[in-house]
Amino acid sequence: MIKIRSTLIGFFLALAIFSCKTEDDKIQEAPTESFRSEVAATEVNVATAERKSFDYLINATGKLEAGSEVMAVIEKSGYLAEVNVKQGQYVEKGAVIARLEPTEAQLNLEKTRIGLRNANAEYESMKMGFESLYSSEDKERIQVVDEQLKAKSGLFLAEVELKVAQLNFDRNEVKAPISGRVADLKFKAGSLVGANTELCQILGSSELILKVNVLESDISLISLNQKAEVYPVSTTQEELIGKVSGINPKVDANGLVQVSITLTANKELLPGMNARAIIRAPQSNSLVVPKDALVYRSGRAVVFTIENDESKWNYVEVGKDNGKEVEILDGIEDKSTVITSNNLQLAHQAPVQIVKQ
Repeated sequence: MIKIRSTLIGFFLALAIFSCKTEDDKIQEAPTESFRSEVAATEVNVATAERKSFDYLINATGKLEAGSEVMAVIEKSGYLAEVNVKQGQYVEKGAVIARLEPTEAQLNLEKTRIGLRNANAEYESMKMGFESLYSSEDKERIQVVDEQLKAKSGLFLAEVELKVAQLNFDRNEVKAPISGRVADLKFKAGSLVGANTELCQILGSSELILKVNVLESDISLISLNQKAEVYPVSTTQEELIGKVSGINPKVDANGLVQVSITLTANKELLPGMNARAIIRAPQSNSLVVPKDALVYRSGRAVVFTIENDESKWNYVEVGKDNGKEVEILDGIEDKSTVITSNNLQLAHQAPVQIVKQ
């Protein structure tokens, strides 16, 4: 009886195993298409790859500088009797911004004036000995004798000494070399200064220059007078419009080239502020897709297109990037429909459904 029961159990167990194996074989033999039809299609947004003008954006940062910066220098030594400006004050070109104590220079100027009068009196006295010559019409001989008398009387020397004394007196005044704002004022009234001492810097206020460093690979896309957008880091105002005013003709050790961008001065901007520049370099007839269409798989650039309601995996060669669009050099055709959303984990030949905008 026990033997019969064991036989029956073995029979039913074998039957169950055979039944499961048959079912597995059916599952394995089921066509892949039946599974694909059962998977819900991924909803995607799309765009069209198209050839058009493409603005490549060259981004660079730097510091603002005054369009012109000139140092106001105290040319002679002495005590500063006056300092007529303050930090940040606007001054016109030629305005007196400081004066040295003038007593010594004034006395020397008066002394040379007296010396000139004395020399002139001596000259006139010596001329009296040549009255007949001066009353003649021999102009050539008169000129020769006149120069000799001026030299002997000391008139020539006295005239030069007066000019020197006047120049020395005028140097007591420090004048603004250009119109602009005072910066880095170093002294105040009563200070003892030496000759050729820097008093302050005058910053031209009509223009500002932003100096940025650009990759040498991008420098061929930049030219003089090219438009640039400038965004100061310290303000939230809209972009300021400038133009490329200078390109340094050499590459530094880091492979960078200095580019100068000139823009109109703004009361909210100060020299030394940090700013970002965007220089637009238009590229014609480029195949372009939205940047969202580009994904990377195993370090390679991929763009998914749509064919027969399925995704198609395309390796692409990428060109320039302007932050919104990407230039495609190879890998997809013009007018291709490219997927721009839900493409990060998308597989090849996955069913997709275009979301209607």
